[in-house]
Amino acid sequence: MTEEQLDRLVRDVDPARLDVIEGLGGVKQALLEEIMSESTLHRFVESAPRRPGAGRGVRRFAALATAAAVLAGVFSVSILVREPEEVGEAVPEASAGAPVVYSPVAMRAAEKNPRLLINQPGWRATTVYGFAQESGTIAFRRGDRELEMNWYPADIYAVRNADRLDVGRPEAVEVDGWPGDLFRYSARDFAVILRPRDGVYVEMRTGDNWSRKELNGVLAAVVRVDARTWLGALPPEIVVPDRVRARAVEVLADVPLPPGFDVETLADVGVNDPYQFGTAVTSRVGCGWIAEWQRARAAGDEAGVRRAVDALRSSHGWRVLRDMDRAGDWPEVFWEYADEIAAGTLRPGYARGLGCR
Repeated sequence: MTEEQLDRLVRDVDPARLDVIEGLGGVKQALLEEIMSESTLHRFVESAPRRPGAGRGVRRFAALATAAAVLAGVFSVSILVREPEEVGEAVPEASAGAPVVYSPVAMRAAEKNPRLLINQPGWRATTVYGFAQESGTIAFRRGDRELEMNWYPADIYAVRNADRLDVGRPEAVEVDGWPGDLFRYSARDFAVILRPRDGVYVEMRTGDNWSRKELNGVLAAVVRVDARTWLGALPPEIVVPDRVRARAVEVLADVPLPPGFDVETLADVGVNDPYQFGTAVTSRVGCGWIAEWQRARAAGDEAGVRRAVDALRSSHGWRVLRDMDRAGDWPEVFWEYADEIAAGTLRPGYARGLGCR
């Protein structure tokens, strides 16, 4: 989630859901369920990537201050489609000449979300996370235009839609046969909430640089596809369940693992862009070492305490965190807790801050 999204979080929220079409190349779906909890909000506020030149203090403005807005709805997603002619990897089946076989885990992750795509050239998924929950987020960009979409459980639609009515009177719209409401925040900033369907609803948000004419053109190109097409349309850098093990090996190459850590358990992190995947993986590692540190201290195991301290202290050199530090604040959050452990202390809210389960 970007800082712009966080700023927007304070002032709004919206959802929806789309329909069907066959073989395009695309991508869609999103996060949100646990956002209703302060702990999840805190984690994403702390770990969200930052834009170049943006201040870090803004991102920590207050999970508490946004709680009211979060109750109404929350993160943003974007789903757009690249035409196979322009983006070769959009539809693997077309280039390979034979159907690609996806694992049951990958298919389930895709099937439980709306799988919305923008059937126009040039759009590319840049932010993806949350597909392991009952909600998800995906953002796509073309040039300086970004469209975000979130999907959420249908049971919070009424609250969300009522909240949107404070923005103004909505206009009826339809997205691939899926009815919804369009809200104007300004002449260049829009939201579309698609009504509940199959247990979910979808929220679409533009940036603040769109025209209504542009939005109409994109909405007319949004379609819903099958799970295989959706998975095939994701850029190769997006970590889908079938890529988790290979990507985890790269991420963990120089990371000491806590006792009992099993890479196979990462299969439940859903579909994520590289930053969010790095956050999920290092969160599990950090929480594992903290649990070991606590166990060793309670047992009087000084060697175990030292191992945990040394492992967490070494996180300042982990390549994954150093790479992520250029894009967001998650590494600094992680290092704060690692440094506390090295000093022999640990604040009570660590589980919330690191997303420990």
